Amino acid sequence: QVQLVESGGGLVQPGGSLRLSCVASGFTFSRYAMSWYRQAPGKERELVAAITSAGGSTNYVDSVKGRFTISRDNAKNTVYLQMNSLKPEDTAVYYCNAVSPAAWGRTTYWGQGTQVTVSS
Repeated sequence: QVQLVESGGGLVQPGGSLRLSCVASGFTFSRYAMSWYRQAPGKERELVAAITSAGGSTNYVDSVKGRFTISRDNAKNTVYLQMNSLKPEDTAVYYCNAVSPAAWGRTTYWGQGTQVTVSS
């Protein structure tokens, strides 16, 4: 059974930090590209950060560059999102996403989401 379980969300003041974790099970994690998405109320889900299967390449949406860092530990089947200098506009539900290689059909899995609220 495939599972992506996010944790680490919560309420933080502007300028603060949080680290999100996503633990994967039920598939070959080390072969999947991983991403973090977010969705704020009334807005579409957007890609925040992505990392390749071996962790050699990352990319970020412009609004989080220099503040967020995506990383992964394939030995622990876990992907992380370190979020620093948080702003109120970062408030959203954050989702973990996994995508298989093209040769495997780009199968996609989603986690259930974790709420991040940035407010004073």
